[in-house]
Amino acid sequence: MEGVAMKLPSFKSLAPTAISVASTFSIRRSLSFARRSSSLSAATITADSEPVSLGHRARKDFRILHQEVNGSKLVYLDSAATSQKPAAVLEALQNYYEFYNSNVHRGIHYLSAKATDEFELARKKVARFINASDSREIVFTRNATEAINLVAYSWGLSNLKPGDEVCAPLVILTVAEHHSCIVPWQIVSQKTGAVLKFVTLNEDEVPDIDMLREMISEKTKLVAVHHVSNVLASSLPIEEIVVWAHEVGAKVLVDACQSVPHMVVDVQKLNADFLVASSHKMCGPTGIGFLYGKSDLLLAMPPFLGGGEMISDVFLDHSTYAEPPSRFEAGTPAIGEAIALGAACDYLSDIGMPKIHEYEVELAKYLYETLASVPDVRIYGPRPSESVQRAALCSFNVEGLHPTDLATFLDQQHGVAIRSGHHCAQPLHRYLGVNASARASLYFYNTKEDVDSFIVALADTVSFFNSFK
Repeated sequence: MEGVAMKLPSFKSLAPTAISVASTFSIRRSLSFARRSSSLSAATITADSEPVSLGHRARKDFRILHQEVNGSKLVYLDSAATSQKPAAVLEALQNYYEFYNSNVHRGIHYLSAKATDEFELARKKVARFINASDSREIVFTRNATEAINLVAYSWGLSNLKPGDEVCAPLVILTVAEHHSCIVPWQIVSQKTGAVLKFVTLNEDEVPDIDMLREMISEKTKLVAVHHVSNVLASSLPIEEIVVWAHEVGAKVLVDACQSVPHMVVDVQKLNADFLVASSHKMCGPTGIGFLYGKSDLLLAMPPFLGGGEMISDVFLDHSTYAEPPSRFEAGTPAIGEAIALGAACDYLSDIGMPKIHEYEVELAKYLYETLASVPDVRIYGPRPSESVQRAALCSFNVEGLHPTDLATFLDQQHGVAIRSGHHCAQPLHRYLGVNASARASLYFYNTKEDVDSFIVALADTVSFFNSFK
């Protein structure tokens, strides 16, 4: 914007020790650019005295949260994009590289044996975390995107056979899917002639479950849907969807990137055929994710990539392949990252996923209600109620302002980190009639004070931009 000088980023570490929490708190801040009256221009946000929250207790484990950004205390509200990493996870990664760095499955010396044991132990930890019946149902991938592509290319190309217009296999998705759960199936559709059908939203701005159920037919081969939306903060009844799909012999793939980090996910209870998640959204490192697949399905699937590790025997004219999960893990894996993902599972389990979910439900309601009080804000997705629990995120727009302008000003003037853009969900944004949105997303290390800081900063930001109108 012409005439506006933005500050360059600067960082200052704050001591991560003793975090004092007052029994009552009050935020009183005059909006630095207020040039018009606003219901929030002299707002006082208060909260009743309450016990120290999970967020306050957890913050000591996340050194990154204790710093200044652009002269303000960092308020990190972008955990739907990636979570921060606790000290225990960073230590597990460092320990691997410092004390037993070696390739896995290929050596008999101590370091290789130690690395292999820890790598396979991490697989067992992931299996236990989602209650898989066998650790061999867990395939390590680079991320959830690769996990979905693995299913698309291995299972999809083998089972979605070309047919005429009447008999073409059907894949059902929703308009709210992440690009990683749309594009692979578009590629498979182009190769096989499979038809993709998309469930739209109902009046509450959640995927229309009645429409989804009506779409399922004998031609349906796969239902590929999210568990929790990264834009709408809504969740789908996966157990019911699985029942409907299995009645006609269809398989179900669940994108659980926004559910596994935030709630108890039991794959045996869900009974889905495939489920994917990313390490970096659940306090683990980047560069690794996982695919859960039922054993009989994985056994019947051909390899996704060829090379070392995924073979049984190699001859000049043919090769035979290893059993799953090795069949789908060609080459040297992300060993340290897998071990650190296992540490993340331990860390989350020690806190307790029911406790995390309960706390985040409370945070989600507080975020929605405070954000909804800001004038001219439009929040996407369902309103929270006794029967509707939103995830701890809000995608929103402010009338007349571009979300990237909001996010930039919040960061450079207030140290508040949110996301702006289409959040890898362009079809959903087009359906909602917008090109982009801003998104504030929380995790268990956030607090109501974080939300309050965000709301005050947002009011200041809106007031600043409105002063030019």
